[in-house]
Amino acid sequence: MKSIIQLSRKTTVAVMALVLLLSLSGCKKFLDTQRQGGYDEENYPYPGGSGPYDQFIFGAYNELRSFDLHSQSFITAVSIRSDDADKGSTPADGGPNASSMDNFPVLASNGFCNTLWLGNYSLITRCNSTIKAVNTNTTIVASEEIKQQTLGEARFLRAYAYFNLVRFFGRVPLIDTLFSDPAAQNNVLQSSAAQIYAFIEADLNFAASVLPLQWGSQFPGRVTKGSANGLLAKVYLTQQKWAQAMAAANTVISSGQYDLSTPYDKIFREDGENSKESVFEVQATASAAIPTNNGVQYAQIQGVRGAGAWDLGWGWNTPSDQLVAAYEANDPRRTRTILYTSTTSVPGLTIYGETTPTGLPNPRYNNKVYSNPALRASIGNRFGYWMNVRILRYADVVLMYAEAANEVGGDANITAARNALNSIRARARQGAPAGTLPDVVTTDQATLRTAIRQERRVELAMEHDRFFDIVRWGIAQDVLQAAGKTAFSNNRDVLLPIPQTQIDLSGGKLTQNPFY
Repeated sequence: MKSIIQLSRKTTVAVMALVLLLSLSGCKKFLDTQRQGGYDEENYPYPGGSGPYDQFIFGAYNELRSFDLHSQSFITAVSIRSDDADKGSTPADGGPNASSMDNFPVLASNGFCNTLWLGNYSLITRCNSTIKAVNTNTTIVASEEIKQQTLGEARFLRAYAYFNLVRFFGRVPLIDTLFSDPAAQNNVLQSSAAQIYAFIEADLNFAASVLPLQWGSQFPGRVTKGSANGLLAKVYLTQQKWAQAMAAANTVISSGQYDLSTPYDKIFREDGENSKESVFEVQATASAAIPTNNGVQYAQIQGVRGAGAWDLGWGWNTPSDQLVAAYEANDPRRTRTILYTSTTSVPGLTIYGETTPTGLPNPRYNNKVYSNPALRASIGNRFGYWMNVRILRYADVVLMYAEAANEVGGDANITAARNALNSIRARARQGAPAGTLPDVVTTDQATLRTAIRQERRVELAMEHDRFFDIVRWGIAQDVLQAAGKTAFSNNRDVLLPIPQTQIDLSGGKLTQNPFY
């Protein structure tokens, strides 16, 4: 971790131009590869809603694409640990690090845990660097509005990292500043989960107060009021703060910035990126000249593991038998989520009409990361580095509103919850046979609770929420043991172990989670 170097105005402009050269492109994605234009002394101080602190906050956004944050370890921890997915690939691939995440218990020496720790704290450091630059760099001239906006972006991303950490590990060090000696942060003791959640809430409430409702089209992917309130709703929901979660989700719904108009089939395609469904989405891109360096490895890790043209990835995170069985009859979301391998009697078809080969290592793959074959050909790369990662979708916000409203209770709230739930089902059944996914009509709170939970399962399948959902609902042990993960213990495995590497670096100041 490095302190921000003080820059002269001229150097600042030069660095900004270099950052944008690496970051922006003509493919309508923030932090893209090909330059749209740079800042120089003629157009300083920055047109179109951007500002002189972009050189710092862009570093934080770039961190979202790092392997340590949203690739192998992330997929393993949020999806493979759940009943949505199995590790996939071949039995030996990934070794004990992967197999123990799939089947428990996870050891403190597990390298994936340390990667998750490092990836999220690296993002936090980038955010703290940005905050320090805004608050202390006197060589930069900017309006108060731009300063507050940049602080809002940094505090949103910092809150997101801490939300990951507290759900992964529980008690973690709360670091909200930079250290002149980076090693000194190893001496920061763990804060309680309650303290971390309070910090997250403060960051997100601030972000929601200063971020714009939307950005210009040249800045897709930058976080907004909707991003902050949507994540805040999930933070409240996780803590069972039902009224606050309902209010935060309703703020997003009533903002007019999002809707369910994007067909479910399109959401996960490249041309569905940054649609009216997108509340918070990690931006990635690739070109023939730069096929991987400005992308994210998220799709490759889950891509079909085959040969030749079907060597699309590692084959990890394969949909489970339990997920296959979770869908109602004719639900179109099943085939949009699950890509089936061909058998000798039944061909498996991709969303682009290709027939999958027989004899692949796994019978199913994650269809939500399947890339466009025309783009693969034009870029000269099969591995989908250009595919965005959907972190928070509008449908998730609607279902959070439904869950929270139902838990608040009362006839009016239960009706509102049911209507929200049915709006998701109405979009999902488009194009399906008559009678598919009928509206839920119950007025019973407990029955509606079960229906909302089921809808989250299938609407958001393979999208990072299932493990955290079953933990916060208190059903993780029953669900996972029924799925064959019989070593799972609710006393131990709802949290990952504090990485032994980090305990050692702290000289024993960090302490291990219970039962590890």
